[in-house]
Amino acid sequence: MIGIGELVRTLYGALRDSLYLYRRYMGVSFRSQLQYRASSVMLTVGNLAGTATEFLAIWALFARFGSLRGWTLPEIALFFGVTDCAFALAEGIGRGFDTFSNLVKNGDFDRLLVRPRSTLLQVAGQELLLTRLGRLVEGAAVLVWAAVRLRVGWSAPHVALLIGAIVGGACLFYGLLVLQATLSFWTIETLELFNILTYGGIETARFPLTVYRPWLRRFFTLVVPLACFNYLPLGQLLGPPHSAGVSPVWQWTAPFAGILFLLICLQIWKIGVRHYCSTGS
Repeated sequence: MIGIGELVRTLYGALRDSLYLYRRYMGVSFRSQLQYRASSVMLTVGNLAGTATEFLAIWALFARFGSLRGWTLPEIALFFGVTDCAFALAEGIGRGFDTFSNLVKNGDFDRLLVRPRSTLLQVAGQELLLTRLGRLVEGAAVLVWAAVRLRVGWSAPHVALLIGAIVGGACLFYGLLVLQATLSFWTIETLELFNILTYGGIETARFPLTVYRPWLRRFFTLVVPLACFNYLPLGQLLGPPHSAGVSPVWQWTAPFAGILFLLICLQIWKIGVRHYCSTGS
């Protein structure tokens, strides 16, 4: 009978081995993209410029109308920055799931199944998208600008809550990418509809949920919990009136919903793998 200590050492060894292999995957992807450094730099700058243009459009909107249902530009910028940082992290390391349908369509997923490694680890290590550093830098710049303009007492707990919101958001978007990839086990022709939740979710999360209709608020709180990494924790940072009517306990613990959402999506992935039918080629 295996003792608890031996079981812990076994699990620790397996985790350490997986992390080592994942770093090797990322290193290979990193070096391959740097083979064409000028191209990588231009794509990164282009990604930064594209997302910066989106924020400039919001700035123009507020320059014309002043506020949006009581929300000011620095407050919206806080939502914008957190969302872009979270999605940049998720998309940068989750590119393998974003393009997973090609593996299924071409029959290449069969090769992953015969290897003595987790399919999750192999798909996650397919590609590290360096060009998403552009969105990350842009999101961080907007976030810093908003933090300076807002009258928020940036104590250590508040900074931790902000970082937790970004991490929770990254987990949530990563979960959406995993869920989209899982659907490829049943269909590869209608995955574009899922972009309503991924890329459409970015646009939704850039604004507080109070600007949307009640049914949409419920959907993005209870089904796809976007509110748990932006509206709830950021409401705590901004204070009244934006935090009115919400329990502080929910506001401080809400980012963990993104982690829980990712864990659920990973379990759904396992179900999809069990239902996978080889192309036979």
